[in-house]
Parts: sequence; C-alpha cells; structure tokens
Amino acid sequence: METVRWLVTAGLVSVLGMASGTGPTPTPEPPPAQPPPVLDRADVDRAVGRIDADVAALMKRTGVPGVSVAVVYEDKVVHLKGYGVREVGKAARVDGDTVFQLASVSKPIASTVVAGAVGVEGWQKPVAPELPEFRLKDPWVSSHVTVADLFSHRSGLPDHAGDLLEDLGYDQEYILSHLRYEPLAPFRASYAYTNFGLTAAAEAVAAEKGVPWEKLAEDALYRPAGMNDTSSRFQDFASNPDRAVGHVKEADGTWKASVRDPDAQSPAGGVSSSGRDMATWLRLQLANGSLDGKRIIEADALDLTHHPESVASPAHAPAGRTGFYGLGWNVAYDDEGRLRLSHTGAFELGAHTNVTMLPGERLGIVVLTNGAPVGVADAVSLDFFETAQDGEPSRDWVPLLDGIYQQQADADRSPTDYAKKPADADPAKADSAYTGTYTSDYYGRLTVAEEDGGGLVLRLGPEPQSYRLTHYAGNTFSFPTRGENAVGLTGVTFSPDGKTVRVEYLDQEGLGTFTRSG
Repeated sequence: METVRWLVTAGLVSVLGMASGTGPTPTPEPPPAQPPPVLDRADVDRAVGRIDADVAALMKRTGVPGVSVAVVYEDKVVHLKGYGVREVGKAARVDGDTVFQLASVSKPIASTVVAGAVGVEGWQKPVAPELPEFRLKDPWVSSHVTVADLFSHRSGLPDHAGDLLEDLGYDQEYILSHLRYEPLAPFRASYAYTNFGLTAAAEAVAAEKGVPWEKLAEDALYRPAGMNDTSSRFQDFASNPDRAVGHVKEADGTWKASVRDPDAQSPAGGVSSSGRDMATWLRLQLANGSLDGKRIIEADALDLTHHPESVASPAHAPAGRTGFYGLGWNVAYDDEGRLRLSHTGAFELGAHTNVTMLPGERLGIVVLTNGAPVGVADAVSLDFFETAQDGEPSRDWVPLLDGIYQQQADADRSPTDYAKKPADADPAKADSAYTGTYTSDYYGRLTVAEEDGGGLVLRLGPEPQSYRLTHYAGNTFSFPTRGENAVGLTGVTFSPDGKTVRVEYLDQEGLGTFTRSG
C-alpha cells in the first residue's frame, strides 16, 4: 500500500519545510528564472563522500536488504553503487546494474514518456475519445478530463481510487471501467492522489498512438535513451537474473521476500530499472531532454512537466508552506529560490524509492531499495542535500519518516479491535442464514459458504480469494485482509434481514455493501 502518501504527494521539500512556487493553472506560466548556482563541486563531493557510510548505517539500523544510489552532477554520474544483497539469505550482491521496482517513481518516468509522445499541446487533450471504457461519475467531467488533469491528480477521483480492486485481482480494463462508480470531488478544484487516474491518462496517450503503453515507453524513452534494463512490464523484472527481490518486514523484525505485480497500474507504479539507467534518466532531466548531444525529449515539453499544477498540501497556518504537484512530479521552490523536483515511491509488499533534483544546480539523486518503507530511501536523499548545502544533516530523519509511515498505516486500520470479542457478544445465527451470493456494481461478486468442518468462508474477486470468517458479535464477523492495501482485521456485517453484507475496509467511499442475489 502507498502508505507514504504524505511524502508522495507533498514531497521531501515539505519535510524540510521549504517553500513552493505559484498556484496551479491549466496552462502554467513559466516558473521564475533559476537563480545562480549555490553549490559548487566541493559541496557535491562532500555530500557524495558521505553516501557510503550513511547507507551502511541506515541499512544496519533498519535491516533493509539492498540499496542502490546514483548521483548526477553537471551531466556526469559522480556516484553509482549498490549495497547489500538482492535477496535475504542469498549471496548475490546489489550493484549498479541490479534492477529494482520503482513503485511511484514510475510517475515522473511516465510523464517523461508522455512529454516525448505528445509534446506540449497533447497534455490538454480529453481522455474520453481514446479510452471510452474510462468514465467518471459525472458525464461532463468524463468528457472534459484531460491527460494533464489526471497526471496532476485534479480529476475529482478519491484518494487511491481503484487500488482495492487491484488487490482483489481485477485487471486494468475492469478497474478503469468501474471508476465511474467512485464519488467525485469538485473537478479541477481539489487534489487526490490516484494511481489509476494517472494510468488512464497514460493509456489514453498510448491508445492515440496505436500501441500498448509498455511499447510507447520503450519507443519514446527507454530505447532512445539507452535505458536497456528499464521496463514497464512486471515479467521483464521477474525474469531478470540481476533483480532485487522485494521484502516485507515481519513482526519479529526480520525481512521476508515478497512479490508485487503492478502491471494493472503500470504507468503509475509498474516501472523497474537499475541505478545506472536511472542515472541516465537523471542526466536527461537535468539536460532539458538531451543526452550526449542527442535530443530525446523536446525541451519545452519536458519543462512543462516541472511546473506546479495542483495544490497537493495546502498551508494550515499563516507561516505554513504549501506543497504542489506537477505532471508526475512534486514541485517546489526552496529557500534559495531553486526549483526542486522530487517523488517518493513505495510498495508495502517490498519497495521504497526516491528521486530528488535541483535542476538549477544540475544535481540529482536516486535511491532504490528492495524493502517496504522504513525511511531509508528518503533519508539518504535528505542527508545528501543537507550535507551539500549545510555540511551535515540537520537531524536523524529515520524516526520521523518511519513514524509518518506507521501513522498512515494505523490510520487505515479499523477503529474496532476485532481480535477482542466482547464478553457479552450476541451469538451469530446459524451459518445457513449468511451463506449465498451477494453482488456489488463496483466490486463484483461476493460469496459466503460453509467450510468443511464448520464455519464460514468469504470469497471475493475475479479468481476468488478466500477468507475465513471469525465471529465477532451478532451478525458481525471479521477476516484478516491481504495484499498491498491490507489493513489488518476488517469487519463483515450482515443486515438483520440477510439481504445485504457490508465489508468494512472496502467501504471507504460507500461502495462496500453487497446485495444478496442468490
């Protein structure tokens, strides 16, 4: 689960308390001219010299199995190194060519692809003509929402709309065609981070070009830039012998290998790449779309992706700072007046990544890890830039960052402790009172059946996932959730007349009630 939503949407500049730029506009005005560089080569060398010790210390503290770090400065790769192992319990080491899953760092990659494919004007094209299966609850919004609207998360879709459908095993086509059931906030006047909104926009661009998204990414960026180990297909990552396997942290503190197939949201979270390839992409970004004198992406099209489009985190006090989101990027202007671009990515099932750039300094860093988020990727970036700017980090970032991740995870959990059955709980009815088939326009079919040997089992999804129900009280049961968006135990409550059943964690937007159909 993208439990780093606060960091993903607000960016590391919000952690640092740095100021952002101007407000969002459908066609942004050019940002302020970059001030003269503040940093010099000695500053950058000082920060680079700290990376090895910093990464080693953070890995020792957290147990994260593997890390890869690349730094680009003045069009040169000044640091490229792997640390740790590709998989716990195995000897293979991480190096600069080891492939990691990028999670949401895929979004600025996708915006680079789209910039190369559509130039400047294509961002304002409506999605509907190219992707008729993608519709929103309001027909007017459906016909007017553009590629830029969806890349900057201002369509009105709720936060992370569609992610739970992916967890249940639904494919991209089903998810995009069912977002029409999601409630909408005001169009172009609200911000909510969505993987499948951005995915829809990218797929619309690919459809207009007459190719699958994965091929468009190869043709527009990966192949021309020589990013030979980068792919938007999970199978390419899974079959690469030099891959960093994802890991989750167990309750006892150990790390366990995990698998996360993000193909359904490929443009938003499905890219895999190596430190070496990401350094190439950083060079392209910092050189306005060129590599070694060859134009890969038109400069004005790439520059557009760096403009603020949406207010991602409004200031809540007179002295507060506002965070912005561009086209696949967190966008801000720091205390030195410099444009700062960043994005964090995370899978609860085993990846945590960060990219941060100061284009005016021609300086950028990418940090890839093969563990669920515990703060390492962000902390390495924060330590690097603070060391370059001020000589040393301002604080120990890991407790703050890890606390943010844990706070978000706890916020998603049920307020009811289903592990503690009330002493005076009303008994359940006979199992047969609950068995049957229930349906939801959004989530599809849910079945409840009696298990062999007694008890009830609930099944959800296109290839039904089975969950054993445990009685809590009266007509309420529980089961442990699974997948990227797991929230621990969740409640399942049958109506007294047996006509409906509500699954609590699926009901965040009022879509989690199923009606008996058989």
